[in-house]
Amino acid sequence: MPYRMPLRRFSARPWPEQEPTWRDAKPALIEAALKRATARPSGNWYVVGASSEITADRPFGRSIGGTEVVLWRGEDGELLAGPGSCPHLGAPLCDGAVHAGKVVCRWHGLALGGRKFGGWSPFPAHDDGVLVWVRLDALGGEEPLPEPVLPERPPAPFVDAVATLVGRCEPDDVIANRLDPWHGAWFHPYSFANLSVLETPTEEQDRFLVEVTFKVAGKVGVPVIAAFTCPEPRTIVMHIVEGEGAGSVVETHATPLSPGLDGAARTAVVEATIAHSARPGFGLARTVAPVIRPLMRMAAARLWRDDLDYAERRYALRSKGLFPG
Repeated sequence: MPYRMPLRRFSARPWPEQEPTWRDAKPALIEAALKRATARPSGNWYVVGASSEITADRPFGRSIGGTEVVLWRGEDGELLAGPGSCPHLGAPLCDGAVHAGKVVCRWHGLALGGRKFGGWSPFPAHDDGVLVWVRLDALGGEEPLPEPVLPERPPAPFVDAVATLVGRCEPDDVIANRLDPWHGAWFHPYSFANLSVLETPTEEQDRFLVEVTFKVAGKVGVPVIAAFTCPEPRTIVMHIVEGEGAGSVVETHATPLSPGLDGAARTAVVEATIAHSARPGFGLARTVAPVIRPLMRMAAARLWRDDLDYAERRYALRSKGLFPG
């Protein structure tokens, strides 16, 4: 009911007296959902970061799966991308500059644009308005797609915020964390209460449906029903399907990075929160978006600092052949 106050008082058991969820969180169920997710096509597209991070005045660099990538904006604001190593003597192009729509190497002034130069060829890139993607066919090894597989998003107006954290794990560990909704109220009691899994994935309906109260302060929160789905192998999306903010989404993207100095895998968690409401006046939220976005990023970062512990532990056990699943 969009005209009612969204906040509700709730009652919940103390943390140690909650109903245990370990019987329901079956490793085989989680692994089966993960297997189906990782079998879906990605078209070799990888999320790099927030669209707002790629500006017209400087290049942006990231190493994805060991491939150095540089991104920048052309003269018309178009997103451009290419190998991050200068074809002349290997300088890092992310340390260069952008001039007249081209990335200019800082070492000797070689300017590169949207065309092939010797052995240097641009990468396909996509800006969806919230996130930027790059297509790396050699890394992905799949049949290329012209655009990334995007989840359904709410109509404008909405307020979006993107948080990025890095963990010592692989993308599968990040997705597996989100495919375990049962840990929510136990591992994140500061954010969630009264979490109940209403539906688990099947071949026909491959989603989790979860009822949960998002805590605001004390015993006051916002109850919702959310659906979790995986549109492609490195993305899991939470759609609010009932309750305040219905239509809002939280997209969690897992992008492999270069291994660390210890040889262990590294993954960037790029989480986009896209908030929407049918309430009259929500459009005014965009006027205060610069104030709201840092709070949204802080909330996402707090959850993922804990959830990366989960993902990193899963990776460590898998690496030793000790993972129970």
